[in-house]
Amino acid sequence: MSARPGRFLEDFEVGATLRHATPRTVTTGDAALHTALTGSRFALHSADTFAQACGLPRSPVDDVLVFNIVFGKTVPDVSLNAIANLGYADGRFGAPVYPGDTLKAVSAVLGKRELSNGRAGVVWVRSTGTNQRGETVLDYVRWVMVAKRDAASAAPEPLAPDLPGAVDAASLSAPPGLALGGYDRTAAGDRRGWDDVAAGERIDHGDGMAIEEAEHQMATRLYQNTARVHFDLHRAPETRFGKRIVYGGHVIGLARALSFNGLANAFRVAGLNGGRHTAPTFAGDTIYAWSEILDKARLAVRDDAGAVRVRTVAARNRPCGDFPDRDGDGKDHPDKVLDLDYWVLMPRG
Repeated sequence: MSARPGRFLEDFEVGATLRHATPRTVTTGDAALHTALTGSRFALHSADTFAQACGLPRSPVDDVLVFNIVFGKTVPDVSLNAIANLGYADGRFGAPVYPGDTLKAVSAVLGKRELSNGRAGVVWVRSTGTNQRGETVLDYVRWVMVAKRDAASAAPEPLAPDLPGAVDAASLSAPPGLALGGYDRTAAGDRRGWDDVAAGERIDHGDGMAIEEAEHQMATRLYQNTARVHFDLHRAPETRFGKRIVYGGHVIGLARALSFNGLANAFRVAGLNGGRHTAPTFAGDTIYAWSEILDKARLAVRDDAGAVRVRTVAARNRPCGDFPDRDGDGKDHPDKVLDLDYWVLMPRG
């Protein structure tokens, strides 16, 4: 008997609710370690004084750290036996997380279908993270390719959820109490805000960030993500790539940190429209990133901030001055590892 076998395709029941272990109290130590591992520099998450000048009690925890902690809770029940994490959609960040808040997560199984090879299938889940007051801090859909326990078992009735192409900007939220009259753009690192960016603009974020073996291992443990493909060096030679894979959420954290160059005033990640990991990343790879402004939207309840829809692409071992993306046949550039479409909030005026 395996103490923690994880779920195979046959074990997922559409409509089922998965309540995940273990509640996690987030600390300033977690926030500091996240900064050490990603290099994130967004001012609202870096200085209590900056956050207090914007009406908040202290610096909220970085949004990507919140995402990865909630994601990590779901791994033992959703993706321990995953072959690949295929994508994200329909995500919203809710109540801000502050040090001292305790997060827990639950997932609802939305759909599943078997692949044509009969050895694996795709499972869709909606995962929701809440704090100790029951407030939602994050809600999103992801889908994973999961192995079957027995290739000879009957195929399930195929069911795939109907997901929106993008989150409605009207449903995005800002932290309660946020008042940007005291927002200091010089301290934030850039003068450009919502009014200064335009749809169609592309930004090469310039810097590269190498991933050390110890760093990606530590980052994934920080998120309490237990997926074996990130850790088991002994069995790694038997896997498809022959070595450990860097957790994709850590790559998201690096890409978001790199996007500071050019988007320093994107002070909050508010929505997740879609995303996919287009190729694996390994220790020793250097991550570069570029972003495209896809859209802008005003917020119905306030005029000191607006929403900007951003697409960030990360590449491994390739500077992004030429904006590597897709070839003429629509295939992803071989060096591309991440394609993420999300809403951020930026100051106006």
